[in-house]
Amino acid sequence: MNNTAPTAEGLLGAVLHDEVVRYFAAKPDAPAVSVVTHQVRECLRYLYLVSRHPDRLGGLFLPVEQDIDEIWHYLILQTREYRELCEQRLPGSHFIHHRSISYDAYQADPGRETAAGEALRWIPLYTAAFGPFDADALPHWTVVRFLHDELGLSLAEIAALESGAEEPVPGAA
Repeated sequence: MNNTAPTAEGLLGAVLHDEVVRYFAAKPDAPAVSVVTHQVRECLRYLYLVSRHPDRLGGLFLPVEQDIDEIWHYLILQTREYRELCEQRLPGSHFIHHRSISYDAYQADPGRETAAGEALRWIPLYTAAFGPFDADALPHWTVVRFLHDELGLSLAEIAALESGAEEPVPGAA
């Protein structure tokens, strides 16, 4: 992992980070606290990438699972803290808007091939900022899980997809 990329706790602050973890860990049928902690981490990594690369990732279909989206919704409802996160702690220093769209509606608009291409766009940016996907991140990123579970690619092979990126990642953090 690149040591300059901030942690989820570093981006949220210890108090809000712990609040979010406690909230989601207390829900009925919640996973273990360690899993919730990784969900929060992956949500913040998603927001970090959107903030850092708005020109390349803005408006793309959400490539993460519903649990990550639910954490994002929770953060948005903490309006003051969310604005501060977006404008002062994330690298792009701009507010990240959220717009819900159903998967069916998204597939009908650009089509499956476009959706797949957009989802693959995240992998080299993620690995440049945070290192390869690990077993704790795998369940939360839809396309990575598909490549691993359905196509049989190892996490190392998925990380190697970075070398096929069309554009270099400038100043990967």
